[in-house]
Amino acid sequence: MPSTSTRPTVFVTGGAGYVGSHCCKAFAAAGWRVVVFDNLSRGWRDLVRWGPLIEGDLLDRPALQRALDETRPDIVAHFAAVAYVGESVERPDLYYRNNLMGTLNLLDSMRQADVRRLVFSSSCTTYGVPVRMPIDESHPQAPISPYGWSKLMAEKMLADFDAAFGLRYVALRYFNAAGADLDGEIGERHEPETHMIPLAIQAAQAGDRSFTVNGADFDTPDGSAVRDYIHVNDLADAHCRALEHLMAGRPSEAMNLGAERGLSVLEILNAVEAVSGRPIPRIIGPRRPGDPAAQVADTSKARKILGWKPVHSDLETIVETAWRWHGAHS
Repeated sequence: MPSTSTRPTVFVTGGAGYVGSHCCKAFAAAGWRVVVFDNLSRGWRDLVRWGPLIEGDLLDRPALQRALDETRPDIVAHFAAVAYVGESVERPDLYYRNNLMGTLNLLDSMRQADVRRLVFSSSCTTYGVPVRMPIDESHPQAPISPYGWSKLMAEKMLADFDAAFGLRYVALRYFNAAGADLDGEIGERHEPETHMIPLAIQAAQAGDRSFTVNGADFDTPDGSAVRDYIHVNDLADAHCRALEHLMAGRPSEAMNLGAERGLSVLEILNAVEAVSGRPIPRIIGPRRPGDPAAQVADTSKARKILGWKPVHSDLETIVETAWRWHGAHS
């Protein structure tokens, strides 16, 4: 049953995390009633500011069912997952249990609660090593990590639940989420931190900490790996549009979210140095196994279907917003 509130309700799994919390802020600003469901194992209580928090785990099916039955959402936004590629290689059991069993529990509970719309946080890791660039949605999906496989298999579950039960979804395949809230309220925080821009900022803040560049002999303009960085506020805008897409009765879709521009590791280090005014000592290390030279998105599908385009994903805005937030919270 839909919510009895005058505002539509979005039930946000993983809403205490980095992308989830930024999306919650955007959902609330767009007029949604936001309910967060998070076990706080990798999220942060203080990032839940735009609606109530229900502490719970997707693997606890009865608790999840109660939360859905009590909140009666119109739609679900599903961010909850463990999301470290390296860790997934070492602990595939953890990744398949959390990301797949948790998603299956969610889909089953949604069916029982008669909730038939879901926006899914997917990943460019479902594509694996690129065979052509830029990467569009027709690119082969051949993950090279359990994390990537868990996202791809979850997408397959969504497609099968749509075909069998009419559960409509939008799967959004992010490239590299980056930056922080433009207002400075929330930002990127992981424990442990593995993402490039926060690590570069930490090195600049410390003054005596070096940054390891994983490979400087790629076939790229400066030899370092190139990735497509998308500002988290642009991601949040796309999620708002995906909610509206489904609420309007439109069909299920999978689409990329990126800036359609590659930035190298060295370019980002230079930008952090420029914004911070501090040098970052660099160590050239070996390539990481399976690391492609470059990954850049084709986002023409999201532009066409959602009417979306990135507006905050220039390098300067990404680095400046991240630097400002980390400076206020370090």
